Amino acid sequence: MCGRFTLAVDINTIARVFNAAIPSALNTEARYNIAPQQNVLTVMRDETTHLDLLRWGLIPSWAKDESTGSKMINARAETLAEKPSFKRLLHSKRCLLVADGFYEWKKEQGGKTPMYITLRDKDPFAFAGLWDTWRDADGQQIRTCTIITTEPNELVASIHNRMPVILPPKAREEWLDPSLHDDRILLPLLAPYPAEEMSARPVSRLVNNPRYEGAELIA
Repeated sequence: MCGRFTLAVDINTIARVFNAAIPSALNTEARYNIAPQQNVLTVMRDETTHLDLLRWGLIPSWAKDESTGSKMINARAETLAEKPSFKRLLHSKRCLLVADGFYEWKKEQGGKTPMYITLRDKDPFAFAGLWDTWRDADGQQIRTCTIITTEPNELVASIHNRMPVILPPKAREEWLDPSLHDDRILLPLLAPYPAEEMSARPVSRLVNNPRYEGAELIA
């Protein structure tokens, strides 16, 4: 699974990397312990490609209550086309979640060690995501998202049995293309990222607590 990640890159750099517009009202700050139920920076495409904020933890439009979101922070790539919760979104509501690193916990003697995983070049990257809109009893609209996971590459397999889907540039374009609805094109995009292009190192166990924020978490 993917339960925590970071994004400390300047928003103008992010906009340039993903060729996305920045809405005038959008403000971001460096984040070192992004957790479920918090707002996350996403790349969306409708008439334009733009940055936006969605809440992490998918609440499908048909859900009876908001608590569903805490159970749906991840979606397995292997079953997207089978589960009603995700099949509709796979065809019509795809997004990217922007990050520059993520955490997984490695089981070791004496407990679990948080490992910080990034691209070797330390560039920002994109998780494949799905999103939806839910309305509460008062009609308030809440937009939420989930991160798609897949089998781990060789690097992550030594730490955890799943990894988030990281999309390279060409795959990002296809994933965001609203005209694509074919599972035979979309599902092969959800492959493990090449291990040789990633790195991992242990970091502070302070990251275990989502109340902690700051660059010291990845020192």
